[in-house]
Amino acid sequence: MDWNKNLLLIIIAFGLTLGSCVRYSFTGASIPEGVETIYIPFFPDQSNSGLGDLSNRLNEVLINRFVNQSKISLANNDSDADAILDGVITSYTNRPFTISGNEQATQNEVSITVRATYSYADKEKPEWSKSFNGKFTYDPTQDPINGENQAANRALEQIANNMFNDAVSNW
Repeated sequence: MDWNKNLLLIIIAFGLTLGSCVRYSFTGASIPEGVETIYIPFFPDQSNSGLGDLSNRLNEVLINRFVNQSKISLANNDSDADAILDGVITSYTNRPFTISGNEQATQNEVSITVRATYSYADKEKPEWSKSFNGKFTYDPTQDPINGENQAANRALEQIANNMFNDAVSNW
């Protein structure tokens, strides 16, 4: 019985020691001490996508992923932020993915590429600067407009998840 109590005390002490080093969010992301805010400006759409709200959609999914699913809050500008995620939508394609016997597209694929940079306000050099790609297919014979919009949303969600995962892997 004493052995179990000692083991429990050791585990609690170890947990408290680790807990003082990083904050832990409910998504499993450990956030470094001092990082409480992030600034995510609109990513300009330079892809000629034809979707006028693509930049807004990306901004919404990024804010949802970084702010609503972790314990950091959104800053209104880069001077008030502990971390900054900035970038540009560089390409958007919507192409046939699967062709049927009568040469009709039965699946289209939306592919979006975003170039992004993630940095901490107190460091001169960014943590990373790279491209992220998201892809999703849809059936253009069913509801082509809604299908494309939903595929674009799913591709943007993939991009936001990959950015978040790359950011927290450095945490």
